[in-house]
Amino acid sequence: MKTWFITGASKGFGREWAEAALGRGDRVAVTSRGADVFGDLVARYGEAVLPLRLDVTDRDAVFGAVERAHDHFGALDVVVNNAGYGLFGMVEEVTAEQARAQVDVNLFGPLWVTQAALPYLREQKSGHLVQVSSIAGVLALPGLGLYHASKFGLEGFTSSLAAEVEGFGVHVTLVEPAGYATDWAGPSAVQAERSPAYEDFRANVTARPSARRGDPRATRAAILAVVDAEQPPLRIFFGDGPLPVIRQEYANRIAEWEQWDEVSRAAFGE
Repeated sequence: MKTWFITGASKGFGREWAEAALGRGDRVAVTSRGADVFGDLVARYGEAVLPLRLDVTDRDAVFGAVERAHDHFGALDVVVNNAGYGLFGMVEEVTAEQARAQVDVNLFGPLWVTQAALPYLREQKSGHLVQVSSIAGVLALPGLGLYHASKFGLEGFTSSLAAEVEGFGVHVTLVEPAGYATDWAGPSAVQAERSPAYEDFRANVTARPSARRGDPRATRAAILAVVDAEQPPLRIFFGDGPLPVIRQEYANRIAEWEQWDEVSRAAFGE
């Protein structure tokens, strides 16, 4: 039996994974900005569920929630940083407030949870930190610049983190989903005010056929396989399609670096 702490558990992947864990007999601290949304889980699973109200941008509140979950259950085994949202807008269109809020939730939120949980995981010399990144953490598209910035940042500090905590017996995994039928691009999203300067460009981009969306429920078995693995991956895609896209992306990067390698080496000096 594992004990989980999941942020953003009211819907989407967080909700699916909480139900997957509870359904097999695990215990879960579920967090959301509105803790009253977990009544059905409490009714079904009773004391196996600990609902907590949490804004992940409040560092003190994060540390308090993690401590409460640990004290309540007596352990923490799987910590899932799932809370996040999408900010849609060209880089020029995004306001300072929108940019800061995006990074506060998607980057600093997971950082605070990670910092709060690590002392417990180090002490028990076990545990698994699961960071919900995205294919948007390894590939950038127009119209999502600040969202990409938050996810690229999450990928960066998590890669360092994995090496830092390996000696303590703590596993770290970046889950990188492709497109799923969640409300990430719907009610949860924030839209920047559109500038007329980008209307032609935007029309060409949005005219492309929309990608097929995955079923969030299908990720239940996948997340359990990841957290149950003796040697879990540092990175794993969720979804059908990311790997061919990323193969091409990295091939293009290498080709460009090679094309400019002479200039690169000359920049080093004698």
